[in-house]
Formats: sequence, C-alpha cells, structure tokens
Amino acid sequence: MSAPHIIRTPKTYDVCIVGSGAAGGTAAKVLTEAGFEVVMLEAGPMLDVSRHYTDHKWVYNLQHRGFGVGGSGYNEEGNLELDVAHIGHRIKGEPYTSAPDSPFWWTRARILGGRTNHWNRVALRFAEADFRQRSLTGAGDDWPISYQDLAPYYDKVESFIGVYGTRENIPSAPDGIYQTPPKPRCSDLVVQRACQKIGIPCIPGRAAIITQPHNGRPACHYCGQCTRGCMSASTFSSSQVMIPKALASGRLKVISNAMAREILVGKDGRASGVAYIDKNTRTENRVVAKAVVVGASACESARLLLNSKSSLFPNGIANSSGALGRYLMDSSATGVTGYFPQLSALPAHNDEGTGSVHVYVPWWKYASKNEFVGGYHIEVLTGRQMPGPQQFRWVGNHFEGYGAGLKQKCKQVYGAVVDLAVRGSMLPNERSSCTIDPDVVDQWGIPVLRFNFKWSDNEVRLARDMNQSCRAIVEAAGGQVVSETGSADAPYGFLASGGVAHEVGTVRMGSDPTTSVLNGFCQAHSVKNLFVTDGGCFTTNPDKNPTVSILALSWRASEYLASEAKKGSLS
Repeated sequence: MSAPHIIRTPKTYDVCIVGSGAAGGTAAKVLTEAGFEVVMLEAGPMLDVSRHYTDHKWVYNLQHRGFGVGGSGYNEEGNLELDVAHIGHRIKGEPYTSAPDSPFWWTRARILGGRTNHWNRVALRFAEADFRQRSLTGAGDDWPISYQDLAPYYDKVESFIGVYGTRENIPSAPDGIYQTPPKPRCSDLVVQRACQKIGIPCIPGRAAIITQPHNGRPACHYCGQCTRGCMSASTFSSSQVMIPKALASGRLKVISNAMAREILVGKDGRASGVAYIDKNTRTENRVVAKAVVVGASACESARLLLNSKSSLFPNGIANSSGALGRYLMDSSATGVTGYFPQLSALPAHNDEGTGSVHVYVPWWKYASKNEFVGGYHIEVLTGRQMPGPQQFRWVGNHFEGYGAGLKQKCKQVYGAVVDLAVRGSMLPNERSSCTIDPDVVDQWGIPVLRFNFKWSDNEVRLARDMNQSCRAIVEAAGGQVVSETGSADAPYGFLASGGVAHEVGTVRMGSDPTTSVLNGFCQAHSVKNLFVTDGGCFTTNPDKNPTVSILALSWRASEYLASEAKKGSLS
C-alpha cells in the first residue's frame, strides 16, 4: 500500500510482540518480568470490559436480539452479536479466500487479548504420546520436544492462571495443578452414569476458571456465560490475566489498532522490527526491536511471515524449508445433542455453573487397536444457561402449537437437552495449507490468505467412531438423539473445516530445518531473533484443545529468548 510517509519510532525496544492473545500475552508477561523493554502490536482496540463483553446481558438488550443481521448471527461489522465484540469469521474490509471445493472458516479476533476473551476454557495437557506420534504409530510426525520438556511450563501456567480439575492418573490425560472443580449438575450425572454403564470414563472437567480467589481475582460466581467474556476475570483471558501483569511492570507499551504488515530484516539477516499500518490514520509505521515474537494466531502469523519478503527471503522470512503455511490443521469434531425425559420431570432449579465443562470424557481407547490414528475427547455441555436465540429451535421443529402450549413445551425441554461436543485429532497433510492470494488485498493493502483445506480418510474414520460413541452414551442414558452437526457432505456430524477454530501447524517446529520453520524453542531456524509462539508452531494436532499448550510453549520460548538475549546469542 502506498503511504504519504513512514513513521519510525525513535526508540529501539528489546522485543516487539505481534498479537496479544495466549501467545503474545504470555510472552509479554515473561519478558517484562525478566527486565526487557517490550512493545506489543494489537490489530484491534484496547479492551473495554463494560462495552465489549456481553455476559449478564439478555438477548433483548442487543440490537438484533442476538440473531444478527438477517438472522446471520453477525452484526453490521461482521462480529458475532452475542459473543465478545470484534470476533467472528467475517471482518469488514479484511477478506480471505479459499480454493475451489475447499471452504474454510477462519475465526479471527481484533481486540486486546484476542480469542482468549471468549474461548470455552477447556484446559487439557498434551500427553507424552501426543509428542511421539510417528514413533508410536508410523503416521504424522514427532515433535522436537517431549512432554517432560513442557511439563514444568504446564505447571507454571496452571499455577498462575488457575485451572480446576482432579488428578486421575490417566495416560492420555496428564494430571496438572488444579483447584477444586465445580460439582456435577443433574444432567452431568445422567451422562456420567450412562458412561459408567457402558465402560467409558467420565471425570470432572478441566477448565481455566478459578473456583476460589486467586492472584487478586475473585472466584467464579457461576453465571455460565464464559464464552461472552467475564467481567469478574474469574475465567482466564490474556487481556485480564497476562497483560495486566506486564503493564504493571512499566516495561510494556501496547500499540492498538496496529495491523502488522511485514517483519523487517537487516543486512545481517536478523529481524530488525515490524512495519504496521495505523488503522486510525492509515499510515505505515515501523517499530525497531532487537528481537521479534509473533503470536498473532497460527494463520495470521503465517500470513505475516509469508508477506515478509526480501532479497534474503524471497519466499517469506524464515521460509528456507518451504514449510511455511503448510500442514494446516484444525480439530476434527462432531456434535450430538440428546434429550433426556427424566430431566424434564425435575423441578426447576438453578444449575448454570461455569460456562465450561463440569464433566468430560477423556480419550479412553489409547490401548486399543483402532481403525484410525489419534483420538478424541467428549465435552459434556449442559445446564440451564441463559436462554439465547434459537435455543428452542428443536421444539419449534418437532412440535406444533403456539402461545401458552408452546411456552410450556419450551419450559419442559429447558435443562433436559445435553450437547456432547467431541474434539478429535488431525494428522498433518500437505493438502491443507494457507498461501498468499496473488490477486486480493485487504483494506490496508496487505495481501490476504488463500486456504486449501482437506480432511484425510483418517479423520473421517475418527469422526465415525466419535458419532457412534456419542449415540451410545445418549441411548445408555435413556435419551434420544435430537440433532447432530454435519450434512450429506460432512458425514458422521463432521463440523465445517475451521469450525472449531483450533487451527495450528502453519509455522511448524521440528528437528530438521529442511522440513520445518522453527526449532523446539519456537525459534526460527534461519533467523535467530525471530520466534513464533502461537499454535502455528505445532508439529501435530492432538485431540486436546490447544490454548493451554500455547501458553506453556510461549512461556518456555520466552524464557529461552530472555536467556539467549542476555548471553548475546541473538545478535
């Protein structure tokens, strides 16, 4: 994009961080506490909890009653109306494209804290086997690090942010440092007893929500609105937990509404700073730094690196291997909803609890011979949450009537419907990638991403097993399946590509510089002072939700960066 002039910051920072979510916020906390002067670029505005969060708001308080424009769920700016503002897979003026017959939903956030403001807070550690997939199965790849390498950083993360759960000694689900979990709801007990009946474990959930005061944050008050923000900061978000610590040090400067365009490179081949567009003035600006940490989310980080072309890096910075943008993975997933008549017979009661899982099913077939590689876990989502748009759609589709009779049917069903949300692994494959579209730019003049995404036959077989397990649980509980995700083109309830928003793997780490972009410390093989600490660094994508692992990886990488910088090894 052409600009009348380029504004350069006169100050040279120790580190420039791109992105303020799980990876960026953690890096800011660790590096400022280590004494580094840090500047952070955030593509959206600073967070205003009272304005941007929608927890405790009824749908009738919203402009379109939560349905969005034309029933789309999105407001005029392309944000999910019932969710935290500035998040969705549509951002006005910032398109992306997909290859023919390869649709991909890319959920992005443009606000301080990124997507940590609204995630479901499920906090699961990767297991030892998750780091050794190729050695154990012959498929996928091995990570250049082990569980033992990351375990101390899981400890640091869980101790700092607060996670509830119980220690169960299950190999596929390593134990962590936990607060007391919330008690199961009536509907959780129905599912738990059904699982016990058919020999499936169902244990207390693990989530980044505090159930007792912790580090100045009050305990969860069980409003059940976690995905819509948390005004009390009882749930974890980078904006309310990590970044305040960094700001309190006096060594963090946050530049909001700063759209990163390019990582700058000096004659020595080292990163020298970042060029960004000031979205308010539409001018190009530059910050100068001795090291750069990219944590903008997997695909956004790949986009930034691919767009950072120079004579030294004609295919994008740190892309000597050609692996940049390749091996894009999401979580494979299905969803099955069951109706349980016995719950309808209960008197009305308050069982909202947290907005995350009170119980969940960890992967239990790890010692079995399966027709697929990898595994999955089941998140039990239930309770009498604050009613939202389309919550009683099933009633409207299956029962005739209106007025008092229809209202009575809604009351009968309320609290008796349970969602079984399954999250599974995905093998890395070369057919799934994000590249730069040669013909399309966003409103800031920055070339956009083009997606090419394919599930493998392994994920289809995995999804079939997911669906069968969920149906077995519902039937064992005496319920009936009333709906499931998927379509004729997505058998076994498969969600849309990108639909889980767990995209990882685009800037993968590895031991071999010819097949990976980063080493085991999230450091670029060919640019020593460049680090990518978000989900882009993942080598494989196990069934666990990625956020806690991103936090641990970023913490570890940041400590390594600090140590190497103090030794002078990055210059």
